[in-house]
Amino acid sequence: MNHDRQEEALLWYKGLKETNNDTFLPLFFDKHRFLVLKGGGGSGKSIFAGRKVLERVTSEPGHRWLVCRKVARTLRESCWAQLVGQISDFYPDAGAKTNKSAMTITFSNGSVILFAGLDDVEKLKSIFNITGIWIEEASELEEGDFNQLDIRLRTDFNQYLQMILTFNPISITHWLKKRFFDRKDPRATVHESTYKDNRFLTPEAVATLESFKETDEYYYMVYCLGQWGVTGKTVFNGKAVGERLQHLEPPAKEGLFEYDLADDGIHLTNIHWVEEKGGPIRIYTPPQEGRPYVIGGDTAGDGSDWFVAQVLDNVSGVQVCTLRHQYDEDTYTRQLYCLGLHYNKALLAPECNFSTYPVKLLGLMGYPKLYVREVEDSFDGQIHHAYGFRTDRLTRPVILAELVRVMRDHLDTIHDRATLEEMLTFVRNEQMRPEAEPGAHDDCVMALAIAHYVRPQQSMRLTTPQPQGGAAWTSDMWEDWNRASPGDREMLLRLWGRPGDNKGG
Repeated sequence: MNHDRQEEALLWYKGLKETNNDTFLPLFFDKHRFLVLKGGGGSGKSIFAGRKVLERVTSEPGHRWLVCRKVARTLRESCWAQLVGQISDFYPDAGAKTNKSAMTITFSNGSVILFAGLDDVEKLKSIFNITGIWIEEASELEEGDFNQLDIRLRTDFNQYLQMILTFNPISITHWLKKRFFDRKDPRATVHESTYKDNRFLTPEAVATLESFKETDEYYYMVYCLGQWGVTGKTVFNGKAVGERLQHLEPPAKEGLFEYDLADDGIHLTNIHWVEEKGGPIRIYTPPQEGRPYVIGGDTAGDGSDWFVAQVLDNVSGVQVCTLRHQYDEDTYTRQLYCLGLHYNKALLAPECNFSTYPVKLLGLMGYPKLYVREVEDSFDGQIHHAYGFRTDRLTRPVILAELVRVMRDHLDTIHDRATLEEMLTFVRNEQMRPEAEPGAHDDCVMALAIAHYVRPQQSMRLTTPQPQGGAAWTSDMWEDWNRASPGDREMLLRLWGRPGDNKGG
């Protein structure tokens, strides 16, 4: 680059820096197919999008850039007015000619900006050879609308092709979140901003936005801070959950357990931990010697496709680990077995509503401490015992009420993002029944509720391992043993293991 061109480039960049917010500057050079800009009100994301469109159409001849929204009539007072104003302010020498009736802007270098709403079918039919697309308020679109636009972005244009999406987050279940935020698309750059990133806002505008902290906390979270919202009334404190999401630390470890399957096809040998970024098991606090743990499990069923386990430190109630994956039942059960052993032979409480397979396999594998529930015999009314937790019309409201109570004061015990995001979409329906919002899941919430409910069946005290062999029983466990019938004592031995000589009974 010669000296004159270098000076010209420096002046150009200086002009960009002086008239744009720092958070967006790197995006002027981004060449990914999808540039996804999620932000709160006043963040400046749409202003930036307009500038990038104009930078490209004025410097790269021959563009046919499409600017669109869901409804055509909304374009005139939004994107059209903004771009016309930006041309006047920053590109007065670009030879722009505006045609308000046809909603087009042409430039002396042959580039053109076209405007169309997705409800304007006839106009869309005439649009072809698109070199770039800006979708304003992209959350208004259905995914099918987006796909139709995506296939129009194909041409032999000698510059890179890009779709710019700008939007305020509406619902945590929206397809935009699932497509660009829940998974990593290598063709996409995802950017998030708030009004705090916009140095051009007037003090009065900032004061107006921040006033919503007091008048409408939910509006402030979603429309000012750009957090994903929900369409129903949340069961948990949405503001507190949203704030907790802003202060999470990454897990200490991510991965899974690997093992060898014995010849009998049941037992496991050579169990060992394998680190894997993005693995199904996320460890936030490793197991500590002498600490008791409980694990609540929610199996895939009733429309869900996730197997989940929540691990709690039973002394403090803190969430220390999660397992979440789209497993087969046998793989899930074996990971659950390994996880339980890893956490000091934790009390395992897998749900058995839709399948008893995990409980049966854990029994065959000889897992030493399974949750035991009481079952009333329908014939003689006698109380019997069975392994696993059953969620039904009686237990479901009980475990959820307990979880809501605990989370009201101890939300800081939750470290897992997926769990907190499920809390945001766990709402009351029209009948006031708590459930996942349509399109969302409740596996993490239910597994956490089960884990908290079963805690009393596990020790809540630190124990010291017994050197002479045998399990370490607490005084509470011995009290239960002394009150138990001979039949129940056999069940307790299977749950807790044979005691050491730390105390007589």
